[in-house]
Amino acid sequence: MKMIIRLVLVPALLLGMSWSGSAQQKDGLRKLMVDKLDRSKTVLEGIALADFRKITTSAEKLIQLSKTAEWFVHKTPRYELHTNEFRRAAENLADRAQAKNLDGVTLAYFDLTMACVRCHQYVREVRDARLAEPGTVHVAHAKP
Repeated sequence: MKMIIRLVLVPALLLGMSWSGSAQQKDGLRKLMVDKLDRSKTVLEGIALADFRKITTSAEKLIQLSKTAEWFVHKTPRYELHTNEFRRAAENLADRAQAKNLDGVTLAYFDLTMACVRCHQYVREVRDARLAEPGTVHVAHAKP
């Protein structure tokens, strides 16, 4: 009887630990994305108010976020490319804010936003590819 309990209980516990780890990773990533969005909104507020200190602080925080473990959801060259593009845009944003160049800040913010959009498109593509059943063709939906 003890052997049966061990055979059932140990794998169940191991599965439970992997599920909770996955849930913790998702929660960490969710929090990171909320922080990223909040900082991006603060940059936009700084642009509207020409508050270069607010822009610089937020850009530096975005750079820090991009270096956290939670950020690296995929270990692929293309994901690394998107991360580097995002980080360069955030660094450019901070540089332009320190130079008090509002037009430069605005363009850098646009580049930062485009880096986010491209990366999120890629992450969705990877997710959709993983969800597709083997042997099926994944068809993208065309816009009407």
